[in-house]
Amino acid sequence: MTITAGVDLGTGTIKTVLFRVEDDNVEWLARRSDRIRQRDPFELAEKGYDAVLDDAGLKRDDIQYVATTGDGETIPFRTGHFYSMTTHARGAIYLEPEARAVLDIGALHGRAVKMDEHGKVLDYRMTSQCASGSGQFLENISRYLGIAQDEIGSLSKQADDPEVVSSICAVLAETDVINMVSRGISAANILKGIHLSMAGRLAKLLRVIKVKEGVTLATGGLALDDGLMAALNESLAKQKLNVEARSHPDSIYAGAIGAALWGAFRYEKLKRLEALAKAS
Repeated sequence: MTITAGVDLGTGTIKTVLFRVEDDNVEWLARRSDRIRQRDPFELAEKGYDAVLDDAGLKRDDIQYVATTGDGETIPFRTGHFYSMTTHARGAIYLEPEARAVLDIGALHGRAVKMDEHGKVLDYRMTSQCASGSGQFLENISRYLGIAQDEIGSLSKQADDPEVVSSICAVLAETDVINMVSRGISAANILKGIHLSMAGRLAKLLRVIKVKEGVTLATGGLALDDGLMAALNESLAKQKLNVEARSHPDSIYAGAIGAALWGAFRYEKLKRLEALAKAS
């Protein structure tokens, strides 16, 4: 039996999970999500880690492997680090076994990952860092429009004549939105237009890595934006991709989940190698 932790240090949020793994039996013990909000991310990661241990009634010495991902490669209490594309792929398989691709929609970028049934990455592509298809861009726009984050999805779905944002650069796209407001375009139509613009770019990423059918799981901070998910499935159909985009209530934890599960795999593998070395 292996008890393992996964810590995903993102741009805006730190996700921490705790798992017990024994052969094919995987038990989720605890989870936690913390917004960074100008706080020290390494200090916050440590507090989050201690909090999930408290929730599970465990101590640090009870954990066999602490796996980090995202920007967490220098977290002091880590055992090892995994690239985020591999952790999101593995986490997606855990949350949605039918998924064969991931759309990780984070604060600064979008990324498409194609994987096999075991979570092995086959191909991937990312959007540009300055692209307007990111969580930070959408957060800035909602703040400008005076709309709460949890209202974006439902309001977007009320649109009747969406105005698509054409600019790839986030700065120019924000200027487009300001012009739309001055022209009297409703917040619903602006948000739906932004969603369609983001969705179109994400769908193109899937096309580039040759994901043409099956289930794709959305992960990251925007995975639970139902307006974006609706726009994404519209864009997939428009681009004639026989792909269903799904989200999961725990999509935000996909990277941390994958880190924890890959950490358990690595720990068991190292343990077997040590046993073989001693036997010889």
